[in-house]
Amino acid sequence: MQPDDYIQLIKDADDLAQLQLTVPGDWAQGRTVFGGLSAGLLYQVLKCLVPSERVLRSITFNFVGPLNTEEPFGFNWQILRQGKNATQITANIIQNQQISLTALACFAQDRQSKVKVEAEKKPLPEQPKKAKYIPQIPGITPKFLRHIDLSISEGKTPFTGSKSSSYKGWMRLKKAPKTFTDAHILTLIDAWPPTILQMPLGPAPASTMSWNVEFVHPHKPLAPEDWLAYEAHTVQAFGGYGHSEAQIHDKDGELVAISRQLIAIFDQK
Repeated sequence: MQPDDYIQLIKDADDLAQLQLTVPGDWAQGRTVFGGLSAGLLYQVLKCLVPSERVLRSITFNFVGPLNTEEPFGFNWQILRQGKNATQITANIIQNQQISLTALACFAQDRQSKVKVEAEKKPLPEQPKKAKYIPQIPGITPKFLRHIDLSISEGKTPFTGSKSSSYKGWMRLKKAPKTFTDAHILTLIDAWPPTILQMPLGPAPASTMSWNVEFVHPHKPLAPEDWLAYEAHTVQAFGGYGHSEAQIHDKDGELVAISRQLIAIFDQK
């Protein structure tokens, strides 16, 4: 199944509180469901609960525990406040009566304002003709990457002992969705390995602890088959934790989203 299939199941649900989904092993990231997919699904649940004219401005995810593939999971939520222009809402993915993923989101519609600052248009590396990333290697490459095209322009693949802690490159879904939504953007952003994972020489487990994404509005409609540009750098890393920031641009260099992550890395025993 593709993200579109799960999105449609959520949209078609008569009662989201009773909805149960199961993700197959080809969307696995280690022992869990790929975080970008689970985040996209939780976003879609939130989107169904707020007025349609309110767009996602900011969302923060905390990956609380593993979300197992091949096992059903459901959702719960709480609307914290619904004001004249903005909705603040929190939601969880629940599996085996435990919270696996939690999110806090702000959806808001435009309001009248004289303040206007244009985002800087970014010069981008040349767009790739095809993906340029490590091939599918059983037990090494995360299974979910078979669904996503990544092309690295700057930076190295994980566990190569690189001195770099930054990435520049491009991303898209191998199977273009019918309509490109914020759920798809979330799925793509999280497909990139943590910036610091390229620094250890040899395998080192890592885990995203928290992830915040801010969406820029308005931005041009994105074509489902288009590449998105990704540029990320490490702000600081010490004591087994790293902080990274990223910007996501469309193919013309216009800003789409800003992403920040806290990553735990287990490179020392």
